Formats: sequence, structure tokens, C-alpha cells
Amino acid sequence: MSANAPQRRFKTCGIHFIQLASQGQGLEEEFKAYVQSYGLQDDLCVEHGPDYLGFYLSDAFQERYAPAWDTTRLYEKLHLQKTARDLEREILIAMLLATIPFAFPSLAELQSAIRIRLYVVDAGYRAALNFDTDAIERPEDCWHYDEEAGFLLNDGVPIIDALVKATQPQDAEHAYSFSCYRATEYVILLSIAREIQSTNPGLLKLLEERSAKRAIRSGEFHEVFLREYGSMEEPFPMKYYVPGDRVWFRNPDGISSDIPGYEGSWVIYLGRNLFTNFWKRDYPFTLETKCVEVYHWKDGVQRNTKDEPVMNESLVESCVKATLQDPQQYQTVLHRMMRYRDPKGVYGAGGCIDTSRESPRWVRPETTDIKIPT
Repeated sequence: MSANAPQRRFKTCGIHFIQLASQGQGLEEEFKAYVQSYGLQDDLCVEHGPDYLGFYLSDAFQERYAPAWDTTRLYEKLHLQKTARDLEREILIAMLLATIPFAFPSLAELQSAIRIRLYVVDAGYRAALNFDTDAIERPEDCWHYDEEAGFLLNDGVPIIDALVKATQPQDAEHAYSFSCYRATEYVILLSIAREIQSTNPGLLKLLEERSAKRAIRSGEFHEVFLREYGSMEEPFPMKYYVPGDRVWFRNPDGISSDIPGYEGSWVIYLGRNLFTNFWKRDYPFTLETKCVEVYHWKDGVQRNTKDEPVMNESLVESCVKATLQDPQQYQTVLHRMMRYRDPKGVYGAGGCIDTSRESPRWVRPETTDIKIPT
């Protein structure tokens, strides 16, 4: 899809419950009672499909609180506070506004998904890392490195403790080195592990056994743990995000994107129009400032002694600061970047906004679709 291609008319699809034969007759009333606890009952709509039961929020609610499906201002329009309960509410509302349905086999699985998102946001806020795509380091009392298998869990070390120690150092000045992609993997894996510790300990045991033999990473991590919603053909609205989403911002510049680590930026959406900044955790990005940063990567390209392109982060920071202080330039940059990305290998008129979002698969013992490879 090019940046100027007409968008389809978005329609709220919300949350769908599938595999209804195993649900009994009380799911609709059970979910209505669940939603009522968040004060959403008056705007809840129900759709009875041939093989699903769907729930979504009314057009009036969407138009008032998320015009054009912009969920980045829900906290502002709904006066949400910085509490776990209000974050849960933001998650549920955003999911009920989804233009591509979130499917679950049970209410329990939805509740686990929301808790995982809460854990992802918490871990995203706490993560303090150093950016380095080549460095090989983790806390040695938890991990050891194998050139073929990656970082492996030490014998007898709980994976939750190991992931916390790797991503949440007590002293941020001595943080461990990660790429942004690997950082999101650790944050998501930690959050899944926290949920299955109580709901599916058997799966946690399998995860720890596998993590001691070979790391689940990159493409395999995506296939095993994540579900991707949205595509180039059926994109999410550009400002639609759910707290706990893994999100990619693509670098639309063909030159700077050749520098390892600057092809794009993998982040976690924290809610409240904030995205993780793993390298400076006290300064999370907004959607707008993330667009500005990625835009100025093109201005930070320099050549090293081997005539290879490298990134001058100080120069990028200087350009970002100047743009944020110039209202006209700021709007020019957002106009350029706040577009859907071009397809892979194309560097044209597209911006940095991806068409899809990623979130964890089902985890409950009776319905999980996470298959740990042996």
C-alpha cells in the first residue's frame, strides 16, 4: 500500500469469542457483567456471528473518545489516571474498538491476555538497556552464551528472575546491551512467564527447559509466542494502539536504514500515547516524537575509517531538538512520517507507520496455542 492509497473504511469489530461449543450458554451475560465492572455497559454492542460471539463499543463512543480510531488520547478524553485499574480499562476499551477483531476461545483467555499486557507495560517502563547490536553480555549468574544456541539459562535459575535481572538492572548506568528487537523479546517473554507461573506452570517448565538448551529468538520467537494483527492489505488505523502492543516504526530512508540497528525501531506501546525508550527509560517517546526521531536518522549518517555508514546519535539528538522547537518544521516532519510504510525493499513516499501490531498468543492450559519446540 502506498502512502497515498485510499484507506478502507474502518469498522469496529472489537473482541470475538470463538470455539463457542465449549463455552456453555452463559458467556454473553458473563462478559456483560465483566464489562459493567469497567462502566462500559451502556455502550457495549453485541454481534451474534455464525461461529463467534462479538462485542464492540458503539459508534457514538468511538466518535467521541477515539475519533478516526485514535486510541492515543483515550487517557486524556476519559480522564484516566496512572493506576493499574485505569490501564486495564484503557486496554479493554482499545480492544473493544479494534478494527480487526481480537479472537479468544474463552473469557479466561481474554483476562490472561489483559494481564499479560499489564505485565508488558510494567516491564517496558522498567527496562533500562544499552543499545548495541553486536555486544554479547547478560548477567553471568543467570545466563551463559553459546555461539550457535544464543544466551542460555543457567541450571536452576528461574527464567523470570533471569529476565528481570537482564532487563531491569538496579543501576541503569551498568545496563546490559541489547538490540531493540531482542529487548522487546525479553520484555514480552518475561510478561508471558509471569502469567503462566500461576495459570499454566507446565508451560513455564517447558519454557525453562528449552531456554537452557537453545534460545527462542527472532523469527522463531515471533512464530512461537506472538500473533500478528493487521497487514498491508488490511491495516490498522495509523493511531490505533493497545497498551502492550509490540510495534515497529520503519526507517523510510534507504541510506541510514543500511546501518545495523537502524532499519527501524521495535518498541512497546505503554498507553497514554507513550512508547518505550529502552536506552533512556525515563524519557519514553510519544507517537509524534518517535516519528521525529526516526525521520532524523537520515541526518545522523557519517562514514567511519572503513568508509562504512555509521550513526552519530548526538547529531540525531541535535536535529530532533531543533525540530521540536520549530512548529513549522515539526508539522512538516509529521506530515512526511505519519503515513503507512512502504513495502519491504521500497523507499518511496511511505512513512514510518506499520500496518500491523503484535501481541502474545493464548496461554491457558485448556486453550494455549503456544507450542514450545523441543
